[in-house]
Order: sequence, then C-alpha cells, then structure tokens
Amino acid sequence: MDAYERVTRNTVEVVTDDDLRALLLQPTKRVYAGYEPSGEIHLGHLVTINKLVDLQAAGFEVTVLLADLHAFLNRKGTMEKVRELAEYNKRCFEGLGLKNVKYILGSDVQLNRDYELLVLRLSQEITLNRATRSMDEVGRQMDHPTVSQMIYPIMQMADIALLGADAAVGGIDQRKIHMLAREHLVNFGYKAPVCIHTPILNGLDGKKMSSSQGNYISVADSEEEIRKKCQKAFCPPEIAENPILQIFQHHVFPRLPRITIHRPEKFGGDRAFASYAELEAAYGMGEIHPLDLKKSCGESLVEILAPVRDYIR
Repeated sequence: MDAYERVTRNTVEVVTDDDLRALLLQPTKRVYAGYEPSGEIHLGHLVTINKLVDLQAAGFEVTVLLADLHAFLNRKGTMEKVRELAEYNKRCFEGLGLKNVKYILGSDVQLNRDYELLVLRLSQEITLNRATRSMDEVGRQMDHPTVSQMIYPIMQMADIALLGADAAVGGIDQRKIHMLAREHLVNFGYKAPVCIHTPILNGLDGKKMSSSQGNYISVADSEEEIRKKCQKAFCPPEIAENPILQIFQHHVFPRLPRITIHRPEKFGGDRAFASYAELEAAYGMGEIHPLDLKKSCGESLVEILAPVRDYIR
C-alpha cells in the first residue's frame, strides 16, 4: 500500500485530509503521541501504537511522550510512581515494534521556561468551559474537576508545539484537545497540526474497555490467559461492535499478512484469509463459526504479543 493508504487505514478521521496529503510530500515530517504511564499496556494502547508504526513506515520521524506530569495532573498516582511506570511502558512499546523512535519523559521538557510561558499564554485564550469540555472523555472524576485537570489540555497543546510535531496521533477521545491545538497554536506562530484519530475499541465483553472491569488483554498476559480470554469473549453473529472482529481488524491484520482458521474437515476444513475484508465478509455470511473465530483470534494474539513478552522479561 502507498504511504497515504498506510497512514489512514483503521482511522476514524484525519483533520484535515488535504493537510495530510501535503505533509506526506515533505522530506521531513514529525509525528507525536503521548501516553500517560500505565501499569497495564493492553490492546487499547496498541491501536495508536500500530498507527505510529504505520507512520514510521510512511517516512515520519516518531516521538513518543511518556507523559508523567499529565498522569500526575490526572490523578494517576505520585510522580515517583508514574515515572517508574514510564520506563516499563517504554520497554513494552519497544517490544511492540516502536524502535528507533524518540522517547521523551514529559517532565524533562515541560518544566522549562519556554514551555511554561507558552502554557500560560495559551491559558489566557482558552475559556474554562472549553478546557472542561475537552477533558470530558479523558479525565478522571470529571464530575468534580480540579484546576490541575484544566491545565492538562493546555499542556498537551504545548507538547505539540515545542516537540515540533507536524502531526498528532490519538484516540478519538483526544479530538477536542487536538481541535483546541489547531485553533490556538497558530496564534503563537506554530503550525496547526494534522490530527490522526483512531477508534476506541470495545472490551472483550462488548462494553467499554476498562481496567476495573478486566475486559482487556494485556501484553503481560500469558499465552494461556490470552487464549482463555478470547474463548470467553463476546462474539455475536453481527459484525458491528463485535470485539473479536475489532481485534482482527486493528491488531491482527496490521501485523500478520495472513491468518488461517483451523477446523475439522466435517466443519469445512481450514480456511485462510489474506485481508480483514475477506474475513469480515465470510463471517457476515455465516461461513465462520464464532468459536472458531475466537480460537483463531487467541492464537493470532499469542503470536503477535510473543516478542513484547520476551522483551520486557
């Protein structure tokens, strides 16, 4: 596939398409994504990681911000705790294929004079209402937001500017923050970033993925845990909102060129697929049983996640 197709596959939207096409023509282009340090790196994180891998293959220089200060402001733990997690997350990301990229710890760049001054200047332009709304989908305990959580989106805008990013990658829940950046950074002499948004996938039970519900697969899960979780997963006959099909679309086929669903001859024998579109069509016509699909999903994830399990050990 060409660079444009690779960058835009499995995305919800690109803001704007014309800006992206122009950026792809540039000899040097930089993209960034930020991650709050987390104790569990799971398939939810892998959606944007896969997109960064695509962007690197398309010629982008990739920067990963390990956002320890953002995590602290968003009530994710003490600075000491989130810094420990940041190093663990870096190893996980490298094991998932994000190598030869620039890793930056947020507090190493966010406490200098120029950065802080830009945050304060941006804060003079952005209303409290806009800042609050931009955090609705990413903030914790937003029924009673703190002042620290209002600083969060403004810092994210400053990250884009001072890291020299031409493009920003994030889940669609980051959209409001990214739109603030496009609107306001130009007022201070910075470019409006191209914004590439990926979907928020369902958890294994078909509901919102949540660490408290345990409805996800972690990169640290054992092979047996992965297989068991897939076998227990919700897998309706329908295509829409089917978490197993989502795993194939966003995790399996971006990393494996071909998958085989193994079945006894009396059930039709083995069936191979070279694209997600082929698999989705066959499943939609009832040619693949949900149990066979889930078994193949588990085996595919075991193969995909083996390198990161080995790496973090």
